[in-house]
Amino acid sequence: MSLINTELKPFAATAFRNGEFVDVTDADVRGKWAVFFFYPADFTFVCPTELGDLADHYAELQQLGVEVYSVSTDTHFTHKAWHGSSETIGKINYFMLGDPTTTLSRNFEILRENEGLADRGTFVVDPEGRIQILEITAEGIGRNAAELVRKIKAAQYVAAHPGEVCPAKWEEGAETLAPSLDLVGKI
Repeated sequence: MSLINTELKPFAATAFRNGEFVDVTDADVRGKWAVFFFYPADFTFVCPTELGDLADHYAELQQLGVEVYSVSTDTHFTHKAWHGSSETIGKINYFMLGDPTTTLSRNFEILRENEGLADRGTFVVDPEGRIQILEITAEGIGRNAAELVRKIKAAQYVAAHPGEVCPAKWEEGAETLAPSLDLVGKI
């Protein structure tokens, strides 16, 4: 079963953010767009490149009204240690959620049960708490934050313009489509 359009499940977790430990719940997420960015573990190889790329796009995501929550099954203490020891991770200003109980990883159906680690997965949640975008890749395949930003802009456009859809490679300001019987077989 797909998680698209399913509702965010209840959770409570502790994050490391801006030098502090912060409690975050599902209630805190509702009312704005959110990205849950799961990765296998701190102090690894592909993960810091992805998290650093996402940090480079964080200001743009904030301008779009999007909050970012990176998530691994490490603790918030481990996130703090990693943040303090890596130049790449040190530039992160978004929430780094600890999920040692694996509640979030199970809620998003991304947990590798036999390893206690999350797969590499991205979930975009709309202000109503519904998952609108998901992407899951194998451990060795890194994600692209610029493409994530493009997808979020498309999701926000569709949410704000009922009856319109964004075609492949849609960029902000480009033409959209209004599905109708007249378009069938003409695209």
